[in-house]
Amino acid sequence: MAPAATKRRHVILEAGKPLLRQRPFRAALGPVKTTMEKFASPGRGNGLRLSKAVKAGALLYREEPFAYAVTKKRLGAACERCLRRKERLLRCSQCKVARYCDARCQKEAWEDHKRECKCIKSVEPNFPPDSVRLVGRIIFKLLRQSTCPSEELYSFSDLQSNVEKLSEEMKEGLGHLAKTLQLYLKVEIQDVSQLPPALDVFETFAKVACNCFSISNGEMQDVGVGLYPSMSLLNNSCDPNCAIVFEGPELHLRSIREIQEGEELTICYVETMMPTPERQERLKRQYCFECDCLMCCTKSKDADMLAGDEQAWKAAKEVINKKGAPKSQEEWEEVLKTCETLLKNSEAKLPDTNIYQMKMLDLAMDACINLGLLEDALHYGHKTVEPYRFYYSGAHPLRAIQMMRVAKLQYNQDMFSQALETLKEAYDIMKVTHGTEHSLVQDLMMLKEECEAGLQLE
Repeated sequence: MAPAATKRRHVILEAGKPLLRQRPFRAALGPVKTTMEKFASPGRGNGLRLSKAVKAGALLYREEPFAYAVTKKRLGAACERCLRRKERLLRCSQCKVARYCDARCQKEAWEDHKRECKCIKSVEPNFPPDSVRLVGRIIFKLLRQSTCPSEELYSFSDLQSNVEKLSEEMKEGLGHLAKTLQLYLKVEIQDVSQLPPALDVFETFAKVACNCFSISNGEMQDVGVGLYPSMSLLNNSCDPNCAIVFEGPELHLRSIREIQEGEELTICYVETMMPTPERQERLKRQYCFECDCLMCCTKSKDADMLAGDEQAWKAAKEVINKKGAPKSQEEWEEVLKTCETLLKNSEAKLPDTNIYQMKMLDLAMDACINLGLLEDALHYGHKTVEPYRFYYSGAHPLRAIQMMRVAKLQYNQDMFSQALETLKEAYDIMKVTHGTEHSLVQDLMMLKEECEAGLQLE
């Protein structure tokens, strides 16, 4: 850590905490004048394409959701309106569950919360699954008959449910959720006659399963779930030409490479850092289609993902899959001990580009950050840089976030020149994936200024 004489602010490092500070989100910018149009995509149903060419980093769409909710995991720790995390949040005096940054956020959120407030109270101490709460909010919104800008290109009623393609297991799960919703809404909606006209609850859950987005924070961690009907037109590619990031609940769609007029816009529905068969299985199960993108057809990088000793990477995979959400120091110490043992045993058996070795390095880095072992955290962070560059080549938000995490560790150990180089690489990506006005990029620029100030004090 830096000597007190430098008078500089230390960047707080803790896994699961914001990269720097978080500003209150205020939706004031309005929608972007779209250059997109809906079209019939061969073999894919509907899709979106450009009506004019754009360069990498173009903001193609910006809009708030049709409906959204804080995830159960973040309940009480994130504002229900802006989704920002804050040490102290105001609590709803009625349900005592919903929390807000301030009175303004609470007032702005009241339209969405006032009817569900009674529902939450009626089922305490239980709390419904994320999809149940989201569908509840959708129903209340439909009953208000309020219009939503996020339906500009595609409305809620247009959304595909794919009910006929769902597996029996999925249908059974959605049926259970429909029953849970009935109990949750009972205090406000006693029978089907009080539902919006022609609404089928089971079909609505199927629409949510196929079309909702996980809303992530600055570190790409899930904080909410939301429905953005127009964005449901985007089809999947495991090597997409667009990326989605969020500013609070507001969705931003940006081009990550040059796109020609008439070219279809694509995003990736699932994490790409998994072997092709696993990606295909996940896409088939939740979205009911088989991906035929170039990356899936060629299975490029599959051999790299599982390179090395099979027994060693299977041991790492088992640990990764079993990992919960450590809360105490003792739990983090146990995680780090397990990681250190496996990493030591696999040192000569697995390259860092093996995806489970890479994830083990990430987990060890998180554990060290939580335990205050910043030098060790930087050691593991450095080892992830090249694998991230390999798997997330070009402009990818996850690579930028990882570079920024490494830069923070360098900064906290007075490695100012190294931190500046790392921040430069992160900025070059973020100006494409996030745009220079995004709050995370503004925070990056603040950290850059502090590194420059630190250099002047040396």
